[in-house]
Amino acid sequence: MNYYHERLSVLQNAYQRTGEKVKIAVASGKGGTGKTTVAVNLVCYIGKTSGTAHYFDCDVEEPNGHLFLKPDIERTEPVTINVPEIDTVKCTACGECVRFCRFNALIRIGNKVMFFPELCHGCGGCKLVCSEKAIETAQREIGSVRFGAADTTQFVDGYLSIGEAMSPPVIRTVLSHINEKVNTIIDAPPGTSCPVIAAIRNVDYVLLITEPTPFGLNDLALALDMVRELRLPHGVVVNRAEDGNRDAEEFCSVKGADLIARIPESREIASLYSQGETLIGAVSGIDTIFAQIWEHIRKGVSL
Repeated sequence: MNYYHERLSVLQNAYQRTGEKVKIAVASGKGGTGKTTVAVNLVCYIGKTSGTAHYFDCDVEEPNGHLFLKPDIERTEPVTINVPEIDTVKCTACGECVRFCRFNALIRIGNKVMFFPELCHGCGGCKLVCSEKAIETAQREIGSVRFGAADTTQFVDGYLSIGEAMSPPVIRTVLSHINEKVNTIIDAPPGTSCPVIAAIRNVDYVLLITEPTPFGLNDLALALDMVRELRLPHGVVVNRAEDGNRDAEEFCSVKGADLIARIPESREIASLYSQGETLIGAVSGIDTIFAQIWEHIRKGVSL
């Protein structure tokens, strides 16, 4: 039995024992494929047919799920990381903290140690290695998390402050509020870099959204490599599928990827999207497509 099937077996047993729900990440190898469109409409479909589902927008550099779900925001909380605060009287500029910091947030110039907060990952190692006890920690705000509700959907999204470079701490804060007893949709950042890993690494299933173009399929190949390296169950949804274009189907066949559904190229869908409207219950045939996606995931983890 390979790891993929072993993981599914473990998930099936866990759900049968505890009644826990599924955590689904919606991801893509590139931006603009329709990732958020699928994420918000899947939340709406599950909420409509299963009672409730929660939505977590982890695309913290450019979150836009709120434009479609239109939640009532109840509160906002800051996201902070621990950063060093150097006591210049105690500091002897020995350089131990500089040597420890692999991200070059600390440098020594002459008999002074300088700190660059934008590069700091908040690990606290510099304080641990300082023999002079010259380093304390302070809180530095790098973003925020918003909490709200839209019908039966709990809504949480994160915002990385302008000028900040590190989104994983904000993403981890967003995900820390997941309720394991409710089906959860995680709208991941696009691409295959560290923020995406932070968003999807602990989910039960990954939906990869692609478009049937050379660029879309090239980036789908990168996304498939990523989820397979993480050993996560996954499937592909083709968005803006054109009649007669079978490029995505052929690609998935060659790559051994599970193609779950095709969302057609549609002027009606594009019009609703441009107005910030969801598709469930509004576009003929769309509920059937999302029923197909949801049922495939349910069977995969025996919900």
